[in-house]
Amino acid sequence: MLEDRKALDIAVLDVRRLTDMTDYMLVASGTSSRHVSAIVDFLLYESKKRHIPVLGVEGQERAEWVLVDFGETILHVMQGKARDFYQLERLWESETRTERLM
Repeated sequence: MLEDRKALDIAVLDVRRLTDMTDYMLVASGTSSRHVSAIVDFLLYESKKRHIPVLGVEGQERAEWVLVDFGETILHVMQGKARDFYQLERLWESETRTERLM
């Protein structure tokens, strides 16, 4: 679904051994706040259509970094500057297997 809205540099982090809060983290980039918003809006629409519960959404107002909590999976959609600054993959990489989807 992320590819449908041209999300960039999609990574899947397997964090099952590191935390009880979630099993996977997906990290993707958008080129602007409008792009990040479009990615998240589409994902929320598709989730509702498919009856996939969303536990929470944070950061949607500014759309620099939006977190969508699906329980077993947490999605981070970030603008490039925020992603470069926070480096989530690097934070978790020492203990996770990271897959690049795009």
